[in-house]
Amino acid sequence: MRKNVLIVGAGGVAHVAAHKCAQNNDILGDICIASRTQNKCDQIIESVLRKKHLKDTTKKLYSRQLNALDIPAAVKLIKDTNSQIVINLAQAYVNMSLLQACIESGAAYMDTAIHEDPDKVCENPPWYANYEWKRKELCAEKGITAILGVGFDPGVVNAYCALAVKHYFDKIDTIDIMDVNAGNHGKYFATNFDPEINFREFKKVWTWIDRKWVEEKVHSIKMEYDFPVAGKQPVYLNGHDELHSLSKFIDANSIRFWMGFGDHYINVFSVLTNLGLTSEKPIKTAEGVEVVPLKVLKAILPDPLSLAKNYTGKTCIGNYVKGTKDGKHREIFIYNTCDHAECYKEVESQAICYTAGVPPVAAAMLVAKGDWDVKKMANVEELDPDGFIEILNRIGLPTIIEENPAPLPESKRVK
Repeated sequence: MRKNVLIVGAGGVAHVAAHKCAQNNDILGDICIASRTQNKCDQIIESVLRKKHLKDTTKKLYSRQLNALDIPAAVKLIKDTNSQIVINLAQAYVNMSLLQACIESGAAYMDTAIHEDPDKVCENPPWYANYEWKRKELCAEKGITAILGVGFDPGVVNAYCALAVKHYFDKIDTIDIMDVNAGNHGKYFATNFDPEINFREFKKVWTWIDRKWVEEKVHSIKMEYDFPVAGKQPVYLNGHDELHSLSKFIDANSIRFWMGFGDHYINVFSVLTNLGLTSEKPIKTAEGVEVVPLKVLKAILPDPLSLAKNYTGKTCIGNYVKGTKDGKHREIFIYNTCDHAECYKEVESQAICYTAGVPPVAAAMLVAKGDWDVKKMANVEELDPDGFIEILNRIGLPTIIEENPAPLPESKRVK
C-alpha cells in the first residue's frame, strides 16, 4: 500500500480534499498541505480540526511552504515528508513541474485540470497531447502512476463515460456532459472557482462532433434542459478538458460539454470581456505600472471559498448518453446532485469546490490500496470505474442513473 499524501495548493478545492483525506487517513496516512502561502494551508488545517475530521489522530496533518514551479524543491518536499501520493490542486500552470517532481521522486501524481501555459490560451486540441501525454513513455518506463484530470469535470464525468461503455451500451452515438449550478451566493458577480482559470476557458469553444474537432464562438449555442433537482436551466456549448481525452479513448460519434450560465452572468461576462478586463495580455497604466487585466479582475472578485457560508441551492453534473444495447436504442442520464448548504455544514465549503475536491481523494484511496496504482500515465476513462464510483457513493458524491430521462431539446444558435 502507498501511504502519506501531499496536497499542493490551498484554495477551495484543496480545502475540501484536505477534509476528505483527513476523514480517510486510516487509509491515506499522514497529510501535508503545501502552498506558496503557508498561512492558507494552516487555515485549512484549522477548519479540519474544528470539524473534528481527523479520523486517526495518531496520523499527522501539517503544512509546508512550496513554490510548485521549483522542481528540486518539490522533489525534496516529497522525500522529506515521505509522501507517496501527490494531489496537485494548485493552478494548472504548475502541472508539468509537479509531474516531473513525482517522476524524479517515485510518488504517484494526480491533478484535476489540464496543464496550461500562462502565455497561451485555448490552445488547439487535444491539449493533453501538447503537454502531459509527452511524458507517457517516461512514466511507463519509470513505473510512475500519473492520473490526469480526476476532479468532477474532468474526472467523474470521464468515469461515467467508462461506466456507460462497461455496463450500459454496446455502441455509443452521443455523449452530452452537462454542468449546472442552480445556486445563489448573494454576491453581485462571482465565479465558482479560480476566476483567472475560469475566464481563460472562455476564449473559444472546441467541441467534438462527428468524430472531428469543431470550433465555435463562446456562449453562441444554447439549450434549456430540465435537470433533476435543479429544474429547467440554460446551458451553453463549451470547450472543456475532458473532451480532449474522451475523443481519443471513448468510441462515440460526438462528445459535447455544456455549462450552465444565467442571463446575469452572461451579461456581466460580456461587459467585462468587451472592456478588455478578461484579457491575459499585460497593459500599462498611466503611471507606467504594468498589470494583467485578468489578474486584476481575479483580485477584486470574491474568493470562491468565501461564497460558501451563504450559498444556497444545488448543482447537477452528469452525462446524457445515447446509443444502443442489444440492438435497441437507449438513453440514460448518469449524474450527481450536490447541495451547497450541506457542503458548508460538512466541510465549510460550497458545492462547486466539493464536487472538485472529493474525487481526487477517492482516486488517492484507490491508488493507496493498489487498484489504481497502474504504474503508468492514465486518464480516468482508461481505468475501471466501478471502485471509483463506489467510493464516491460512500464519501459524499453519490451517482444516480436514470433510464429514459427528460429528452435533450434542440440547441439554438444565439449569436
